[in-house]
Amino acid sequence: MNQEISISYRAVKSKIYKLIDALVEGEKNEAEVQESIQRWWKMVRPDDRAVAEKYLAMVLNRSNASLLAIRDGVHSYEHFSVRHNPDSRVGNRLPAA
Repeated sequence: MNQEISISYRAVKSKIYKLIDALVEGEKNEAEVQESIQRWWKMVRPDDRAVAEKYLAMVLNRSNASLLAIRDGVHSYEHFSVRHNPDSRVGNRLPAA
């Protein structure tokens, strides 16, 4: 029998930020993050999935907006230069403004 979890905005935010942090720190790769979120989704109670989906979209939209603001702030600062690392996949992931 699967363990089911209830959902709150704070719980969704915490889960997503932990996954982002694990990816940034190199503790997980993209496939592992995807597997983790799929396992988490299976534990969400079916009655809570609509709310979980709403909260997930909110957290992802706000996270993306934060990343875009950081990127735009860095690029608009004339004394900051980004060095491209050809081994880095993350540098090419931010959407164009």
